[in-house]
Amino acid sequence: MSADEDLPQPTGFAALDLPEPLQRALRDIGYETPSPIQSQTIPHLLAGRDLLGQAQTGTGKTAAFALPILARLDRSRPILQALVLTPTRELAIQVAEALHRYAAHLPGFRILPIYGGQSYGPQLATLARGVHVVVGTPGRIIDHLHRGSLDLSHLRHVVLDEADEMLRMGFIDDVETILGATPTTRQTALFSATLPPPIRRIAQMHLREPVEVTIAGKSRTADNIRQRYWVVSGVHKLDALTRILEAETFDAMIVFARTKLATDELAERLQARGFSAAAINGDLPQAQRERTIAMLRDGAIDILVATDVAARGLDVDRISHVMDTTCRPTPRATSTGSVAPAAPAAAARRSCSSPRASAASCG
Repeated sequence: MSADEDLPQPTGFAALDLPEPLQRALRDIGYETPSPIQSQTIPHLLAGRDLLGQAQTGTGKTAAFALPILARLDRSRPILQALVLTPTRELAIQVAEALHRYAAHLPGFRILPIYGGQSYGPQLATLARGVHVVVGTPGRIIDHLHRGSLDLSHLRHVVLDEADEMLRMGFIDDVETILGATPTTRQTALFSATLPPPIRRIAQMHLREPVEVTIAGKSRTADNIRQRYWVVSGVHKLDALTRILEAETFDAMIVFARTKLATDELAERLQARGFSAAAINGDLPQAQRERTIAMLRDGAIDILVATDVAARGLDVDRISHVMDTTCRPTPRATSTGSVAPAAPAAAARRSCSSPRASAASCG
């Protein structure tokens, strides 16, 4: 038996051939074992392959594309080398924060989130100083391209995160414009929960012989979740929600609404009916978002009205109920036959100590 055979084989992230600074950052964060999407995509992306990944939110796909980008980055050159496109401001911030955490032991790393609703001044100043990675929403990226403030000519990596959400929100034309402004030699990774024909078409046009990775979603509802739905016409949704809030015993609740405007309006109308409610959405400054979540955690408010993306990453133990008022008929519906999408169900699953209810109102 050779000496090499006597040596223990690397396991976990150590088996993925990531540089030691990245492995150290993962240990600092507490990551031990890569998720399926990470173990199946990281080797291909490290090898320079284009990739088409189908995976739900919450499967660990951010690390799946972020770690290979950081591993292959040339930090000696303060020029833009990687672009990550996301459908929303909230997701852009989350991805940028994750990249920053993973790069904790990479001196000189520079990253900039770019999104609407923020002044151009700080973005322009940071871009002028030079960054390695930009994470942004399509609309604001297009604006910077028109201004001439964003140079994509040296781009080596492009990631389309939640491509089906960008399609749903009407950003696909912008995405194609951005891709057309990037070098043809770039590496491209596209991640999407679903692969409708327009997303398949983008993959066929802009990805070169991509590796396809599909991670099956966990469709089974946790045993401690009870799901119910009510069929309600749109004009009666508020009255139905009020009846539920009055009849149901709950500690804290998340109520999902479709748009930013809808979250503000619903929170205000619930307040007018005597409920302690507040809204979070993409127009809320990060500091105010954190204060609102702290109020929910501390019991100062009992109802949080949110868009599904804005509510991602919440960790509030006292949430006992999740209500979805959007009732989108997408493939993300749960296997129990409920019309509640997977995002609210996932929020409800964060309780391990007591049963939680997940409900939807439709109309």
